[in-house]
Amino acid sequence: MTTAQESLTREIIERHDQFMVGNLNRYPVAMVRGQGSRLWDAQGRAYLDLFAGFGGSILGHAHPDLVRAVSAQAAQLWHVGNLFHTEPQTHLAEHIAKKGFGGRSLFSHCGADANEAALKLARLYGKARPGRAAGAHGRYKVLSTIHSFHGRFFGSMMATGQDKVRHGFEPLLPGFGYVPYNDLAAMAKAIDGETVAIMVEPIQGEGGINMPGEAYLAGLRRLCEEHDLVLIFDEVWTGCGRTARWFAYQHWNVTPDIMTLAKGVGGGLPVGVMCAGPKVAEYFTPRVNHGVVAHATTLGGNCLSMAVAVAVFEVIERDGLLAHAAALEKQAVDRLTAFARTHPQVKTVRGKGVFLGIELDPKAPGAWFKSATEVVSRCMDQGVLINGTQDVVLRLAPPLVLTPAELHEGLDVIERIIAGV
Repeated sequence: MTTAQESLTREIIERHDQFMVGNLNRYPVAMVRGQGSRLWDAQGRAYLDLFAGFGGSILGHAHPDLVRAVSAQAAQLWHVGNLFHTEPQTHLAEHIAKKGFGGRSLFSHCGADANEAALKLARLYGKARPGRAAGAHGRYKVLSTIHSFHGRFFGSMMATGQDKVRHGFEPLLPGFGYVPYNDLAAMAKAIDGETVAIMVEPIQGEGGINMPGEAYLAGLRRLCEEHDLVLIFDEVWTGCGRTARWFAYQHWNVTPDIMTLAKGVGGGLPVGVMCAGPKVAEYFTPRVNHGVVAHATTLGGNCLSMAVAVAVFEVIERDGLLAHAAALEKQAVDRLTAFARTHPQVKTVRGKGVFLGIELDPKAPGAWFKSATEVVSRCMDQGVLINGTQDVVLRLAPPLVLTPAELHEGLDVIERIIAGV
């Protein structure tokens, strides 16, 4: 590391602090380059990236196919607005429909944006089919789960089952309720005449990589059929191959009415998707809404983002990355489970594909840490990037292009840090 490199890092951080809102507690690191599963900072230090920009860089950094896709599209057409048809947008919608449940897509900018669209569509469904709802609002309530995360917009933060996300933004929007994840009886009890939708993550991400019971998602589907509710699966984290299936709901053979996507689907560019089945999709059309546009975005579905998202699907399919993710899952879970047998600092290992959680026990014999944050920081010091959530869970969400050798390189460091050696 040279004096010039140190100076560059300091300059970037000082300018950031001067001109940007400090809404996040950022690490004192400035990243300047990426390739595959590696990142390099302004001081020339390399990192193995096992979190992929909160899952967004699902094919890693500077993937050559994505570079070609964005370069070719940039030379042809960037953005024309959604009053016109474009081939990249149509092509992506086709991929999502054919690899999913045949739904119709609406494109936006991020996961919270996609979830806002889903919530609005559910309310329109409730207005059109009020049932025996009492009161002027008809059916408008949405049930979600404790520890869920659905975004930070005014609607999506209300669907999020974490009070800290809503702190300071009162008065809050009405019409949301929360029940424990994996508790069908609690969900059934919470449904009333004004309920219109159930919104869940097939695997809770921010909640700590919490897995559904084998009958849970199917039970939610039955409740929705019994009460004419809209079932919304938030696949912002789990979609586009991360769990070794195109979409996580496919592990349990349960089809939603609405699915939302973001993060990995854009390969690192801002893409949000709300995909709606025939039961509900028509309620967003001007034909049904008396000629009124019910929801839209300006830059959602722009040609650059769409071209890259199409390439993401094509590369995953061409290179067999769903099977690769399943193989990485087995290697990681087998190794970490064996490690946990001799290291009580690890309580459980869970997840699907390359979406894994390691739950720590700070009270276990030999535990030197009080929270996952301390382990994350030491791993970064050793050149491995992971994430912590819910105080005690380490999250791994590496790119699908991670090699077995890179996986074990990262696990070497993680295990060594947990063990305190």
